[in-house]
Amino acid sequence: MITREELEALITSVETFRIEKTVSTTNIDKFCEAICAFANDMPNSKLNGYLLIGITDDGKRSGLKVTDELLKKISAIRSDGNILPMPVMSVEVFSFDDGDVLVVEVTPSNLPPVRYRGRTFIRIGPRKDLATREEEEILTERRSYNFPTMDNTPCCQATLEDIDQDLFTKYYLPKAVDAGIVSKNNRSVKEWMISLRLYSKVYDCPTNAALLLFGTDPRRFMPGAYVQYVRWDGMDNASAIMNQRMFQGNLCEMLPQLDAFIDMAIVQKRPIPVSALREEIVCNYPKWALREILMNAIMHRDYNGNAPIKFYQYPDRIEIINHGGLYGKARPENFPTVNDYRNPAVAEGMQILGYVNMLNHGIPEVQRELEINGNGKAVFTIDRITVFEAKLMESGKWRRAVDTGNLPVNLPVNLPVNTENLPVRLAQVLELLKANPHISYQQIADQIGKSRETVRVYLKQLREDFKLIDRTGSDKNGKWVIVRPNKTES
Repeated sequence: MITREELEALITSVETFRIEKTVSTTNIDKFCEAICAFANDMPNSKLNGYLLIGITDDGKRSGLKVTDELLKKISAIRSDGNILPMPVMSVEVFSFDDGDVLVVEVTPSNLPPVRYRGRTFIRIGPRKDLATREEEEILTERRSYNFPTMDNTPCCQATLEDIDQDLFTKYYLPKAVDAGIVSKNNRSVKEWMISLRLYSKVYDCPTNAALLLFGTDPRRFMPGAYVQYVRWDGMDNASAIMNQRMFQGNLCEMLPQLDAFIDMAIVQKRPIPVSALREEIVCNYPKWALREILMNAIMHRDYNGNAPIKFYQYPDRIEIINHGGLYGKARPENFPTVNDYRNPAVAEGMQILGYVNMLNHGIPEVQRELEINGNGKAVFTIDRITVFEAKLMESGKWRRAVDTGNLPVNLPVNLPVNTENLPVRLAQVLELLKANPHISYQQIADQIGKSRETVRVYLKQLREDFKLIDRTGSDKNGKWVIVRPNKTES
């Protein structure tokens, strides 16, 4: 806030783009328009603007006596919802022998254009006016400069009430911060979110990334934040729809649903003989590869658009249409060896949740697994990814890989692997079942840091794909039985 000496200098100066004087105490529209104009800072001076109430145009005090009612009325302008994004301002009273001066100090906004009741006001020298279309575009470009990525931008229309606070504290926070640190810090939800760069202290609101990761209704602020699955009966979108489903909600809830859906509804497994006494389970799509592609689409999409991610299944292929295309340093000629992050905060959140690794080796691994499975490499265009269904039994590609020993050592979960090469998560679950056959879904989920739905998928894979476990007794009082030991133990 300005000092008394600085205020006296402003009072005697003429009105400029950052000073407005008035004797009115009732014209709230006038006050709001002035605050809006100061916040937009059209000259980009980065200097605070001042509304001086109780001062005449010629620099004399009007004899104003500031009451508590007037002070509260002016202070309420900040948060009454008419000026958006919410301005950063302070209000203070200075008393003189010939009257009080109520000073409203406004900080230039990092999120222009700022609008009062939908209209953008700016200062043109000593007067305010409505911004032209070209001036609004200048202000919009300035916002993009201040916040280079959409996900790190504060969502000024949202509040802490738009965050699922239980989901944040019980599910996301334990994955993001060491349990010992959490237990020693008696911070509020807001303070933890600020420390994780998911809440704006200046604008007192969550960021777009926070709403995407654990908001109560992300689509209220980003209408396109969902995945649309459609299974078509024919080779194009003119054919009949056999199945459709919409995946929406925050990423903490939506990602496990997609993970389970790919495994249970998309991936189809069947046995093929490898020798006279042995069969291997093969599939139309390797789950890990399909999951990796879809997670990348969610991580890299442009959330400014209103269209969803389209996850379309045809009889011979799957297409994933992701609006936004390649970003930053990534170009068609250097993809996938070079990557960039359109949504770095979302990417970090998905890494914390365990769905991406941010090591830039996912796509090369996807292509390798697709080739091994008989699908051939995925085809990438600017906004579309196409994965063709494997014709394993007809091509004999899998059999040749088995015969020549060209199978990778660490295959994704649903590809046929030897039990000694179980994926890390499945191996963890198996060890927990050995230690405690009566362990519950929730206890497993807590110990491996995954959701109950994901644990169900892991147990299903151990039971049906690898034939390593079985269940005896009721769901409540039964127990898990190890059907055959892992080969590493034999």
